[in-house]
Amino acid sequence: MQPDDVEAVVGLVHELAAYEKAPDECHLTAAQLTAALFCERPALYAHVAVVDDAVVGCALWFLNFSTWRGVHGIYLEDLYVQPEQRGSGLGKALLTTLAEECAQHGYQRLEWWVLNWNTPAIEFYESLGAEAMDEWTVYRLTDKPLTALAEG
Repeated sequence: MQPDDVEAVVGLVHELAAYEKAPDECHLTAAQLTAALFCERPALYAHVAVVDDAVVGCALWFLNFSTWRGVHGIYLEDLYVQPEQRGSGLGKALLTTLAEECAQHGYQRLEWWVLNWNTPAIEFYESLGAEAMDEWTVYRLTDKPLTALAEG
């Protein structure tokens, strides 16, 4: 990904939020994404899929760490390919790139979340051999509960 791709990727993230029925929850700006990706020591990374000089897909990810395996892995925050490009192999190509990152750096996990109702994505992921981690429940603190906990 290059700095010139930032605006397009921000647009894709907003498209993803709309697809996931949460457009009002997405507040990402180009300035935020630029700062996260292109700072001195980035903690966020991105790859894009390009067709006819247009960014039509993206994968945004960061490193996590498995204390059980003792090594880093990749957490895929967002994978999105525009609807008219789905089925063309771009999503698989983006995931292949992340699998290659894992292989090159000795990372032993590539993980992500998918909404339970997103059957096309679930079927796609399972076709690649991904396994649902059904025994885990995701928890999140944001906004007032996060602030309240921080303040004690």
